[in-house]
Formats: sequence, structure tokens, C-alpha cells
Amino acid sequence: MNEELNVTTDDVLQGIDLSGEVVLITGGTTGLGKESARALGSAGATVIITARSEEKGQAAVAQLTELVPDGDFSFEVMELGSLDSVRSFTDRFLASHDRLDVLLANAGIMAVPYGKTDDGFELQFGTNHLGHFVLVNRLLPLLKASAPSRIVNLSSAGHFASGIIWDDPNFETNEYSKMDAYGQSKTANILFTVELERRYGDAGVHSWAVHPGMVMTDLARSFTKDDFGDLASRAKKSGMKMPTLVNVDVGASTQVWACASAEALEKPGSYLADRAFTEPSDYANDPELAKRLWVLSEQLVGEQFPEA
Repeated sequence: MNEELNVTTDDVLQGIDLSGEVVLITGGTTGLGKESARALGSAGATVIITARSEEKGQAAVAQLTELVPDGDFSFEVMELGSLDSVRSFTDRFLASHDRLDVLLANAGIMAVPYGKTDDGFELQFGTNHLGHFVLVNRLLPLLKASAPSRIVNLSSAGHFASGIIWDDPNFETNEYSKMDAYGQSKTANILFTVELERRYGDAGVHSWAVHPGMVMTDLARSFTKDDFGDLASRAKKSGMKMPTLVNVDVGASTQVWACASAEALEKPGSYLADRAFTEPSDYANDPELAKRLWVLSEQLVGEQFPEA
């Protein structure tokens, strides 16, 4: 068996002490986010997760505390599909925390039927990218004040399905394709990372984008048999092999590696897979397209964010 598929979050954190560090994880109630919270909390970090409801947040924190009895876990309710919710959360967080060492933008949705966020954006682009765009930017003053600090954005090899659809990112005129929409949102996560590093790397705030692999979580709950066939066909056309399905503690190892390892600091601004620096598509790694997406995102959310 490929040894890369046996490395877990605990392996990555062996010998690392995160005591005193504050970590914020979006979507920490299930899957990769919850496992990342458990692992980082077990290494001593104070971990705050976001949840879509009080009930889910309370349940997740109870489970995490049971797994790591001496851990420091808490939750805040936030809905990435509502910019009002994101802004309200960031106001609360900034008022109640004086440092933030790591922001793990983990939450996301995948290949869902067509829908819109509360603000009228296509659901995947609005949730996976624009919600995090506002969240990260509003918390950047705290990340800068806490530097050296890290931003880790969850992307996917699914970004090969589509670049940014510049003339119609919200599928207002084009026929909706759930895989194209997902691919666009994951490309956006990488371009956001590229521009974040350009703007804030010199200020000690470093960023990475992560492909976790194909992981056994409920992220693909909207997938149908036809969707899996479409995914396999796209992978074949792009010359990629379908990845091996892995457990969540292996799938989360790369994002945890980005959050905590010294090795990740060798090449900030990178796209990572299997705890290694990897090349994304050309359109996801283009600094000019990264700048263009930033401007478009500011226009869409109605908010401008200054350079460092």
C-alpha cells in the first residue's frame, strides 16, 4: 500500500506543541474539520469551530471534549451562505479574542443542485469562496497582529473541472453544471490563496491551499451515480487517476500539516496534496487571475479590503 495513504493527523503533529495558539476552523462539526479540531486540540491549541446551528456546535464540542478531555474547544454559529451571518460572527470574534494564529477555512459544499445563497450568489461559489473571502479579510487585522500566522484554504483537485467563469460566475445565463460550479469554487480557493500570500506574506501572514484527496465524509451527499460517472470521465480526460478513498484522519493530515508544520513554511502560497507542494492547473496559479478574482469578489460582496 502507498505509505502516503497511511500518514494521519497524529503522525503529522508528533512532537509539535501548539500550547497558547488559537485556531479557528470553519465547518468543524463533521468530517475533515472535526478531525482537524481534534488533532490540533490534542496538540495543545485552543480551538474554536464554526457550526451552522447551536445544536450541531454543542454536539461537536461535546464529542471533541470526550476525545480530548484536557482540550480547549468551543463553537460559534455562522452560516457561510449569509454574508450578514459572516459579518456578525467576525464582529463577535474580534470583540472576544485578542489573537488568532491559524484560520483553517475548511467548510464547503460539493456538487449540490442549483441554488442561491442569502445574498443571491450561486450556492457553491457563494459558500466555498465568497463567504470565506469576507470572513478571512475581516479577520486579517487580528491575523496580522498575531503574526506569524497562517491561513489554510481547503480546495480540491476538483478545481480542474473549471476555471473562473468570468462573465457568469453565478450561472445567471449559462446552463448550470454542478461539477463546473464546484470546480470554479475550488479554483477560487486557490487563487484567493495566491493573492493572500502576495498581499500579506511579507506581514507574516502565510497562506496555503489544500487538496485533501478523496475522503470518507458526507461532503458528497448530493452526489448521484451519474455525478460519479461525470467525475471519473473528467479525471480521465485531464489525464488524472481517480484517487484512493481514505479515512478522515489521513484526509485531514495535509491541512493539519499546513496549519502546524515548519516544513510548510518553506513554500507559502502553495497548493498542497499529500503533505507536499503540488502544481495546480495553470489558471488556478496565475497571479494576474488571482488579482482579477479579488477585484471581482470585492465588487460582488460590496466590500473592499486594503493591501497590507
